[in-house]
Amino acid sequence: MQRYDVSGRVIPGEGCDCRLAILQPIENCLAPLLRHLLSHYRRRVLLTSVRLETTSAGSGDMNRLHRWLCRSDRWRNTIRERLPWVIGDTSLGPNVLEIGPGPGLTTDLLRTSVPRLTALEIDSKLAGSLSARLEGSNVRVVKGDATVMPFRDSEFSGTVSFTMLHHVPSPELQDRVLREVLRVLRPGGFFLGSDSLQSWWMKIIHIGDTLVPVDPDTFDTRLQHAGFEVLDIEQNSQAFRFRARRPVG
Repeated sequence: MQRYDVSGRVIPGEGCDCRLAILQPIENCLAPLLRHLLSHYRRRVLLTSVRLETTSAGSGDMNRLHRWLCRSDRWRNTIRERLPWVIGDTSLGPNVLEIGPGPGLTTDLLRTSVPRLTALEIDSKLAGSLSARLEGSNVRVVKGDATVMPFRDSEFSGTVSFTMLHHVPSPELQDRVLREVLRVLRPGGFFLGSDSLQSWWMKIIHIGDTLVPVDPDTFDTRLQHAGFEVLDIEQNSQAFRFRARRPVG
């Protein structure tokens, strides 16, 4: 985190002696105030860091702006364009797992193209509201942690993850999610997904909540270490997509 030193003196340039009498009292008043405000900011960042380090994977902690954005028409339109880019003509099979659906905007689109969909969500409120909204449909909502999935080995024919991995609090836990996906996938099953690229906008909307960006340049290696066969990783100006498969042998 970059910090600015607000304790330094005002140093007037040559020919500016007439301003010193004005600037000095202003500096004397503002410097303590700025130090006070920054101390609260630093304390909040420290407390946030501690909270994020001790939370479980993808705990769903999000600030109000982020929660609003994930339910917005703008995001709905974005994912409506992004899902075909990620899935393409890949067949996910009859029994699909979605990791981290949040409020379920991606779930609404996915469930129209697969026979059966299981949505794994760690946030209790989001899981409860999504389950109630989709009751009686082809979607089963399960409240659970993606690092220790409550599913049998080789249970699903395909797995998807959309803009979820950066919510997992550390690269180590992200890798644990990848290993769990491999475990619950049937041999030959596809793991498809996307995540956002790092940007100033991503930093703003994640103030006070989890942001652990996934580097697309190294993600293929991480998928391979988890046991996947990597088929494709591609990025545009805002996000990257990945396509991997559990080996048959």
